[in-house]
Amino acid sequence: MVTTYFSYSYITRNLKQSLTRVGQQTDVAREAAYYKANIGKVKTVDDLMKDYRLYHYATKAYGLEDMAYAKAFMKKVLESDLNDSNSFVNKLVDKRYREFAAAFSFKGGTTPVAQSDNQTDDTIGLYTATKQKQVDALADDSAYYSAKIGSITSADQLLNDDRLRNYVYSAFEIDESKWPRDTISQVLRSDPSDPTSYVSTNFTSQLSGLNAQLTQAKSDAAAATQKIADYKAQLTQPGADVTQLKVQILVEQYHLDTSNSTVSGLNDQIATIGNFVDLAGAFEFSPDGSLPAGVSAQTAANITATKDRFDDSKSAVYAAASPLSEALAIKLFRNAIPTVKSLQAFVSTPSVYDFALGAVGLDPKGVSQDTIKAVLESDVNDPKSFVYTLKDDRYVQLARAFNFDAKGNLTTPLVAQDSAQVLQIAQAYVIAAIKDASPQEQKAIRAQAQKDATAYQEAIAGIDSVSDLLKNRKMVDFVLVAKGLDPKKVSDEFLKKIFASDLSNPRSFANSQSDSRFADIVASFNFDSKGNVARLPMMGPQKGDQFRETQANYLQQSLEQQQGDTNPGVRLALYFQRKAGEITSAYDILADKALSEVFRTTFNLPDSMAAMPIDQQAKFVDKFMKIKDLSDPTKVAKLLNRFTAMYDVKNSQTTGQGQSPLLDLFQGSSSGFSESTFLAIAKLGSSSR
Repeated sequence: MVTTYFSYSYITRNLKQSLTRVGQQTDVAREAAYYKANIGKVKTVDDLMKDYRLYHYATKAYGLEDMAYAKAFMKKVLESDLNDSNSFVNKLVDKRYREFAAAFSFKGGTTPVAQSDNQTDDTIGLYTATKQKQVDALADDSAYYSAKIGSITSADQLLNDDRLRNYVYSAFEIDESKWPRDTISQVLRSDPSDPTSYVSTNFTSQLSGLNAQLTQAKSDAAAATQKIADYKAQLTQPGADVTQLKVQILVEQYHLDTSNSTVSGLNDQIATIGNFVDLAGAFEFSPDGSLPAGVSAQTAANITATKDRFDDSKSAVYAAASPLSEALAIKLFRNAIPTVKSLQAFVSTPSVYDFALGAVGLDPKGVSQDTIKAVLESDVNDPKSFVYTLKDDRYVQLARAFNFDAKGNLTTPLVAQDSAQVLQIAQAYVIAAIKDASPQEQKAIRAQAQKDATAYQEAIAGIDSVSDLLKNRKMVDFVLVAKGLDPKKVSDEFLKKIFASDLSNPRSFANSQSDSRFADIVASFNFDSKGNVARLPMMGPQKGDQFRETQANYLQQSLEQQQGDTNPGVRLALYFQRKAGEITSAYDILADKALSEVFRTTFNLPDSMAAMPIDQQAKFVDKFMKIKDLSDPTKVAKLLNRFTAMYDVKNSQTTGQGQSPLLDLFQGSSSGFSESTFLAIAKLGSSSR
């Protein structure tokens, strides 16, 4: 008869091969293939439960086969929000139900939104930083102007310096696209007090005629306005020719619009001439563009006046960066962004549209809405998409900040890890951190672990690629600890190979490792084949990592059950090995009949111990076993080697002779009905009556 010790040792030494053999068995392979082919068709919990094969495959994968019949109960489990501490599943003691709910995205999954909370916070932070950066840039421009203007010796030298030229153009409101550079050079060389100078003959001389035209245009506008008022008054009089009066009103409205347009144009021309006259008077250049000996380009008073004019021209920038204006803009943005349900709504909501463009440094008036729509409909993971043809990182920033698909509809946020996965890793990290702590240390270590978890949740939002993640070793170590791995034993080079693996290829580097946790880590991130963050396709109600975990769990459960049919001791050992990493206290062991049996058998303790008060039992566990050692696979293996040897002694090596009563251990507590489960089912039954 093959001993429990030998069978277990053989399986664990060749675990991948053992799982592969189980996966190749006809019935197992058939069910796995069916699940893969049909899970994508599932849209609701009812869809899953109506398909017997899918439903039983899933429940078996999470050790809940014996609960498959309780569909009302299991439906409430699957419909629970994992992020809500008061949800149905989070109130159940048995952890398997939460694991089962976490394997699907029926509830608590990522919802399509214009922005996630992290994206909104990032956009607001970017807006604040951009506004301050713009103010700082203006201060730099003024400092540069002050430092350089004293060394200018000619009008052309001034215009050849891009920063100085742009500064002067802003100060004197000159539109570079409308005025040739030669014209501005001639103005700079002019003396506005000389009636024969360029600025006087070409611009100042026009003022008299322009002012006359302006007076006439204003008069015309006033006359048209009066006529419109008169015609409207006549409409109410008895016997009025309504049709003719309406025609007259339209004619006068046309005259009014034309006159107002003329007034606006003339005001612009007069203002431009005034700016040119001021520009000419602000500099000391001679008609040939040079400076007289010992004369600076500007007097101290004119330098100050020019800087004041520059600041006035940028008043909108300063105003937007003021604490009051910024706070108001942020408040309006926060209130409006949840109401944005489409791309059209985005461009039609000024408090969102203007804010978003301002955050990345774009002028809403300087770019067309059609361009912005095309940008936001771009696939940031496709280097050939529209956003990259603009060759401007500001547009890429904008596209990444919002979640719209190619048709302008809302989609899910583009993140390295989904919120549910981040939460799961954060919780696992806290558990792992306190496992090694003494009772006196636990409070402080838990507090620090929770700070680390918060930092991870905040940092993950900024990860855009595998390279970003691997550069942040602190984040990687966080994930390794959460998965029960020792970061000191995992090199950067190994991590690169793991994340470069194709998980769909069973022979890839990650899948070839004896420890499946490395492949699980890769699967928990949303990276595409090029290592960039991507929106990975769903398989019905499951993401890729959820599907992979379900199939892996099904294989593990099948292996354990098959071994239990031959030797229940081997099943107990495999079960303990799988659960060891989740054990955080003696009470976790005592709450599970199978784990308790492994403990008592390993240390040759009597079964009657189970009748002792629970606190006394816990003292025995702590006396014989260090809970923190259960995070070390080597120490777990040593403990289970002892268990299998003791199991053979205890059972006189009678394994394989019919079903052992030990199989009942898998039908209680963490392996079947707990008291909380019975209570929940009872409540469901009473509420349905």
